[in-house]
Amino acid sequence: MVENPFDAEIRVGEVLEAEAFPEANKPKMTKLWIDLGEEGGEIQSAGQLDHHYDPEELEGRQVLCATTLGSVRIAGFESEALTVGVPDEDGYPVLVEPKSDVPLGGLLF
Repeated sequence: MVENPFDAEIRVGEVLEAEAFPEANKPKMTKLWIDLGEEGGEIQSAGQLDHHYDPEELEGRQVLCATTLGSVRIAGFESEALTVGVPDEDGYPVLVEPKSDVPLGGLLF
């Protein structure tokens, strides 16, 4: 297996729960609870996702998460991973997702 040349580990997780996060300073924030599989467990993440996604449509989706960047507290919520996205033409994140279901916790290489 090839070693990861990046400091960040990016793993596959499944969104277990999502809810709007109006308490955050930034607009259109969403709280996520994500399952990273047996080894990674459950983590929390927050992102500006409401521009493209309703919270209920995020539940059950597989997403990519940068898991080794540390955590940050946002309006009392601890975001433990960065949910990976790319900006649309207006700068709002569009999630990066596997095209088909893959095992949870899988490492991007």
